[in-house]
Amino acid sequence: MKLVRFGAPGKERPGLIDAAGAIRDLSGVLPEISGATLAPASLARLRGLDPRSLPVVPAGTRFGAPLAGVGKIVCIGLNYADHAREASLPIPEEPIVFMKAQTAICGPNDAIVLPPGSEKTDWELELVLAIGTTARRVAVGDALNHVAGYMTGLDLSERYWQLERGGQWTKGKSFDTFAPIGPWLATADELATPGELAMRLAVNGERMQDSHTANMIFSPAQIISYVSGLMTLQPGDLIFTGTPAGVGMGMQPPRYLRAGDRIDAAIAGLGEQQHTVIAD
Repeated sequence: MKLVRFGAPGKERPGLIDAAGAIRDLSGVLPEISGATLAPASLARLRGLDPRSLPVVPAGTRFGAPLAGVGKIVCIGLNYADHAREASLPIPEEPIVFMKAQTAICGPNDAIVLPPGSEKTDWELELVLAIGTTARRVAVGDALNHVAGYMTGLDLSERYWQLERGGQWTKGKSFDTFAPIGPWLATADELATPGELAMRLAVNGERMQDSHTANMIFSPAQIISYVSGLMTLQPGDLIFTGTPAGVGMGMQPPRYLRAGDRIDAAIAGLGEQQHTVIAD
């Protein structure tokens, strides 16, 4: 299934994408798409529905973030060797873990808002994992059984606040609109091989990132196993799995986002995001 939330900001309703690509309204079936919705029994119930029995949502309706009530946002840094090289940093021997604030979440076509005075806001396209069942110290072989679904995500990063102001990376990663997700959450049965997905991102029509999830240093299963040994992962938690080369910081000279720029980003099977960058 492809689960979505649609409607005006703050008034989103639950839905799913039918075989023809139309949004169907799920609000008569469940109140929201949240961590509880991602439980295996809940997803099985939704799979038993006939999408044709659900109301059609008008074309052009806004997509919101496909998951409400997100718990933790855990992120993995430098998880592609080519990105570590472009950042002039050593390839990690174990996952680098940091966090993003939940308030950074926005929809897949919402505006990206530059923080006041921002000069170094950068783009990072990432595969996002949505946890469906509690994971605590799980083995690699069992790890993907705890994933309810996958999404396209952007880990926007204000490099000045991330790297030049001391402290943790979280500061440069958590501004409002810095974690767009969607357009849909594809349940795990939609993606047999999350490690084999093409990724692409363009800024103003110029291709910047062109890679593949197979190029990860640590696979989704390895990441879940590792992180679940540090903290319990709960339904509705998200994991951003890292970005490949092609970010603005890695260019010579570096290139960063400015008001008026357009971002187009997609991961195979997980839909496309389109954003306009605006000043706060």
